[in-house]
Amino acid sequence: MNPDTFIWVALAVAGGAFIQGTTGMGFALVVAPVLGLLAPSLLPISLLLLMLPLNALVAWRERHAIDMLGTKWISLGRVLGTFGGLWVLVVLPLSQLNILIGVSTIAASLVSWLAPAFSPGRKAFVSTGVITGITETATGIGGPPLALVYQHMPVATLRASVALCFLIGELVSLLVLAASGHLHGELLLPVCWMLPALAAGLILSQLVHKTVNARFLRQFVLVFALGSGILVLLQ
Repeated sequence: MNPDTFIWVALAVAGGAFIQGTTGMGFALVVAPVLGLLAPSLLPISLLLLMLPLNALVAWRERHAIDMLGTKWISLGRVLGTFGGLWVLVVLPLSQLNILIGVSTIAASLVSWLAPAFSPGRKAFVSTGVITGITETATGIGGPPLALVYQHMPVATLRASVALCFLIGELVSLLVLAASGHLHGELLLPVCWMLPALAAGLILSQLVHKTVNARFLRQFVLVFALGSGILVLLQ
């Protein structure tokens, strides 16, 4: 990795870590396009590896607020969705899949903007996990479904629960990639280079994350999901 590439990737990692540490989401949406443009060989392994300490620390920071029941059902669906995503990639061209995911995410964002507050149940959590598994396996973007299902929860619950769901899902994805021969040792060095930038973003988020209120976070969630849907459509 040349110095110019390193600087831009490091800035993206620091910015993504700050945004996710503050709001509970956004790291992949910031970092994945930069890696895809400047260092595509690092995707998706380096992105998944960087998100392990990020989400572990965010979940631990507000562990008292984690929705364990919802996390359990989402994780069950996430495992099923991972293998479902692999199957979908075989039978459906990526361009068509991107259209389906993008349109669905945009529609869900717009409906959520107008819908009254709701308390998700078991079916909502499992289906969210399945959708997240499929979208993250196929496109690398798994945050919007999780963000939408937790949008009416307390701020700390959204951040910590989404982080724990991400953490479990990333471990599943890495195990699947390792089993399929895609996890190579030479990808670990670039991840180590990025750890100081990741730490800097997390430290900055620690200073401001408690100032985020529920109303702002819900608006951020909906804009984030809407932007994710548009980004997938443009891929």
